[in-house]
Amino acid sequence: MEFEYSKRTKMFMEQLTEFMDKHVYPNEQTFVDQLHAQPTRWQVPPIMEELKAKARERGLWSLFLPESEHGAGLTNLEYAPLCEIMGRSPIAPEVFNCSAPDTGNMEVLVRYGTEAQKKQWLTPLLEGKIRSAFAMTEPKVASSDATNIEASIVREGEEYVINGHKWWTSGIGDPRCKILIFMGKTDPKNPDKYKQQSMILVPRDAPGIKIIRMLTVFGYDDAPHGHGEVVFENVRVPASNILLGEGRGFEIAQGRLGPGRIHHCMRQIGVAERALEAMCRRAQERVAFGKRLADNDITLERIAQSRIEIEQARLLVLKAAYMMDTAGNKVAKQEIAAIKVAVPNMTLRVIERAMQLHGGGGVSQAFPLAAMWAHSRTLRFADGPDEVHRRQIARLELKKHG
Repeated sequence: MEFEYSKRTKMFMEQLTEFMDKHVYPNEQTFVDQLHAQPTRWQVPPIMEELKAKARERGLWSLFLPESEHGAGLTNLEYAPLCEIMGRSPIAPEVFNCSAPDTGNMEVLVRYGTEAQKKQWLTPLLEGKIRSAFAMTEPKVASSDATNIEASIVREGEEYVINGHKWWTSGIGDPRCKILIFMGKTDPKNPDKYKQQSMILVPRDAPGIKIIRMLTVFGYDDAPHGHGEVVFENVRVPASNILLGEGRGFEIAQGRLGPGRIHHCMRQIGVAERALEAMCRRAQERVAFGKRLADNDITLERIAQSRIEIEQARLLVLKAAYMMDTAGNKVAKQEIAAIKVAVPNMTLRVIERAMQLHGGGGVSQAFPLAAMWAHSRTLRFADGPDEVHRRQIARLELKKHG
């Protein structure tokens, strides 16, 4: 068993860390200030495009996509620690063109798109010229069970007509969002409930798409990215926009069990690391009742427990990445499910310990901890609820002993 990162990974880690220190961390507040200063929050702060240009110039660009000529040629195991570094800053993933939902959508296009679809949508996404969204979740049904989805995709001649009510369509608030991947049913009466669904490409400017409202996450609007509640009313797209073919939506969804599953979890390790750093600084700087917070045993216990839990979670994520690379995504499904439960819960515990040391400031905009907590808590839904993953883990475990 090898615990050493590859030479290529170490090279990228060094370059990423240097870029983050020099360009990203110093401009986090610049991004916020520019966002607030704009006429609307649904515009892109100029600093973002400036940082993207610098990152691309240095070759720190589209580092994801294993087994593809379009990425940096990294395996999941090699990419995971790089993703951790990016996760330390809320603006970093986009700077390096490695942010969701674009990464997942690009992966779908690479794996399942036609050459024409790739030319029209994948190329500008890889270049960072446009952004995208994914429309799956619906407010009227429990969408963690995707067989519940009610949206329709109906063939009419050389077009498909799309109708549906979606929400948590993340990324649709961005003015650069030009394409959506939409999941709906083409064959709702198919006796195989896993062949009822399809995925289709829907241009953002197609007539019939209406944003009802932008949703908040614990009060945060996540602008300019945002999360939309969207109605699709008789939206017509060419029949050639279907992905892979009718009835193959579930197949595509399972195929997305690629780097995206590692992305969220490894970024969360970076979030936890930054929270722990804040905890340590606060403990040594703050004095209460005549002594530093760091001189209290309970503080030392919290710091130590945080370090232990971060290391445990990182090893589990790296094992999942290794399994995906060597055995394939299907074989690694138990490890993938495990990290999706373990990592956000670990990060929340670390952030809450850091908040406790920061007092009232910890839940305000004075520190990044509150926003970090809100995002981390959301991840316990975003990639499927804990209950679904635990159910899968338990069933796989029972099979071993049945």
